Amino acid sequence: MILKRFILLLPALLLVGCSTTFTRLTPLEQPRNANNLYPVEVQFNSTQQSLRWDSLKPYVLVNGEPYSLRPVDMVQNRWEGFVPVSPGVNTVGFRFKFDYLYNNFNSQPQPDSAWSPMYQLKIVDQ
Repeated sequence: MILKRFILLLPALLLVGCSTTFTRLTPLEQPRNANNLYPVEVQFNSTQQSLRWDSLKPYVLVNGEPYSLRPVDMVQNRWEGFVPVSPGVNTVGFRFKFDYLYNNFNSQPQPDSAWSPMYQLKIVDQ
């Protein structure tokens, strides 16, 4: 009886699975500055129990180029970095990427990645 109930619930359990969320913490509109570097910050959360948090390598990708993110001091699961925008350019697309390892049964940890949606940063002249 219990086995039948478990089998009926198995598809629902598989659909729930692991959840990864990205929370963009910086505005998508920033005033133009002299050094052409614009701060971005993201919070990364995952319910994937096999994820090895010590293996995270976060990046912000701008036009396909990766720029490293660094952890925010004293705040868990938050990273910050800079997006370069050429002078005269008013909009740039970017996304976050987190490379990591996850534990796999009966084998070595395996690599995987999580990608945020694409964002558009608008640079406003003052």
